[in-house]
Amino acid sequence: MDTDLGGYRKSYEKHELLLKDTPENPLELFQKWFFEVDKFFPEIETNAMTVSTFGLDGYPKNRVVLLKKFTHEGFIFYTNYNSEKGRAIQNNPNVCLSFFWHGAERQIIIKGKAKKIAKNLSDGYFESRPRGSQIGAIVSNQSEVIESRDALEAKLVSLENAYEGKEIPRPSFWGGYIVEPVEIEFWQGRPNRLHDRVRYLLTSDFDWVKNRLSP
Repeated sequence: MDTDLGGYRKSYEKHELLLKDTPENPLELFQKWFFEVDKFFPEIETNAMTVSTFGLDGYPKNRVVLLKKFTHEGFIFYTNYNSEKGRAIQNNPNVCLSFFWHGAERQIIIKGKAKKIAKNLSDGYFESRPRGSQIGAIVSNQSEVIESRDALEAKLVSLENAYEGKEIPRPSFWGGYIVEPVEIEFWQGRPNRLHDRVRYLLTSDFDWVKNRLSP
């Protein structure tokens, strides 16, 4: 197979990102961009983000998960703590998050440290999930080899019967992580590949320093 994609071209011309127009705190700009994309590009799953970790095998790995909350402290998502990503975070909490909103020609890259959130916060979010999602979290030994799809669905039916009419407790192996950022880069596509890039770095005094980067 030999497929040449060298002729693929797209000119990015929708917006600009000037350093003078950016706030001092990158979380404010993140919030602005997030809600702009959510409003004007409803076809985009705005909270879908890529989480990159260093695996136990030494290789980096990316996967898409859903951002469930963001605050001035960081970015929260939920997963199985025993999954491949969970084990990777346990071994090395340095992670990278990235959002690519193609409709708006925008990208955000976030470096930070991931840590488990408080159990009561994970409990609260788990209780808010649909029952199917609650049971699904228990059914799946995430990232483990399984016999078949049929075996997975049989386990689902068994648990649905077991919990019929009952409250479903959050399993101890499932919960949230917060990624506390140390670097956030905002990328805005521009014509002629002269894209706008603004990077914020967190200092030892917990202040943010921002710079414009060459595209």
